[in-house]
Amino acid sequence: MRATTEKPVTHGGELGAIRKRFPHAPEPWLDLSTGINPVPYLVRKLPLESWTRLPTRHQEQALLEAAATRYGVRDLATIVPAPGTQSLIQLLPRLVPKSRVAIVGPTYEEHEACWTRQGHDVNVVSGLDRAAGADVVVVVNPNNPTGLHLPPAALHREEGLLVVDEAFADLLPPAASLAGILPSNTVVLRSFGKVYGLAGIRLGFAIAAKPLAARIRGELGPWAVSGPALEIGRQALGDSDWLQVATTRLAADRRKLDSLLVQAGFEILGGTSLFCLTHHRDAVDLGDRLARQGIHVRRFTREPHWLRFGIPANDGEFDRVAAALT
Repeated sequence: MRATTEKPVTHGGELGAIRKRFPHAPEPWLDLSTGINPVPYLVRKLPLESWTRLPTRHQEQALLEAAATRYGVRDLATIVPAPGTQSLIQLLPRLVPKSRVAIVGPTYEEHEACWTRQGHDVNVVSGLDRAAGADVVVVVNPNNPTGLHLPPAALHREEGLLVVDEAFADLLPPAASLAGILPSNTVVLRSFGKVYGLAGIRLGFAIAAKPLAARIRGELGPWAVSGPALEIGRQALGDSDWLQVATTRLAADRRKLDSLLVQAGFEILGGTSLFCLTHHRDAVDLGDRLARQGIHVRRFTREPHWLRFGIPANDGEFDRVAAALT
């Protein structure tokens, strides 16, 4: 499927827009439209210098060491911190000559939009077997929104550039990631804010062979990541106990959400521990029904029978969803 003329990409969140559409919905809104952990990492008090001084190389080094340990990366020179994975998705197409780009989809639409914007010949394909002949292949793994995860062995490419967006990989075993083995023609993108529930600080990472990592670092420029983000990232990435507890809790909550949605007549199509993708023939009407009750879920213009649900934070939020669907 060839990419068409660029249109604005629809994202989760954006409560302001949904409030305008449903002005009489009860407050506060329950935002289940994003795949962000609803129980965030508890940030410890930050040094005043994190706010008042320019970020230092020492702070960045400490973050990179924590990230390397967390992602199983051996060489710090292959990791580049950035102000969110989105900034890297926008940057990479500017670093590559005009190319034939295959994006395995349906997936996060910013990949298609950003490569198209830079004049590349972009096609969205249904699987890696349809990407033959492409100079660049983009895979979101696990995929957003379907949750499909491909084993690292399936992602090997002899030629060209492979971009693997692992934004939702933190809850999987380390062996599920390409970051630790890093083929020389591969860029792995990792997101911080989703699993740690701190999307607002804007932090992500590119992991690539040294020459490409150096180019990415140069394009981002000095002080690309704020002092508070460097410190918070270091704290959280180094806290393996918190991640283990979060992994167990989110898996249990995902099972609970699946049960609730099946009872309400939805078909479960897939997802991750941070979201559930569903199909329902009346998805449009059900999305409106939820919105009238102040519950925002992710809709898909290209797939109108799909709804994606984030994970409720507690029993009260689960009860609120159940009541809205009854």
